Amino acid sequence: MKEWPKGEIPGESKEVDVMKEKNMEMMRTGMKVGAVLGGLVFLVFGIVPGFHYGGFAAIMLLTKLIGGPVEFTLLTRMIVVFGILLGILSLGSLSIVLGSVLGTLSGVIVNALGALKGEDVEEEMVRHT
Repeated sequence: MKEWPKGEIPGESKEVDVMKEKNMEMMRTGMKVGAVLGGLVFLVFGIVPGFHYGGFAAIMLLTKLIGGPVEFTLLTRMIVVFGILLGILSLGSLSIVLGSVLGTLSGVIVNALGALKGEDVEEEMVRHT
């Protein structure tokens, strides 16, 4: 059985490796840009709903656990603050993850559109420089 050099696959050239690396770099860039945009969207639109839904969920949970109206003692206020923090963190992580997914998807789409145009784009870029 013939031994192939380490890191080389028969039938693949170095150009294929370069293209795979470019594809991965395009997807990584899209993911990072999407995560940043998701974080910005959270800062603009997500903090207030995080406060609202987190506090509401904590109060509803306490109402169901106690079985009636909730008296606002120190423990109750601590649980409500924890619920608010949990609401903000969960909404923030959701925004960042959705932004990353959409950014990765846009990177894949841009990469596919570039592959459809083929090498003409690279040759045109070389001519313009």
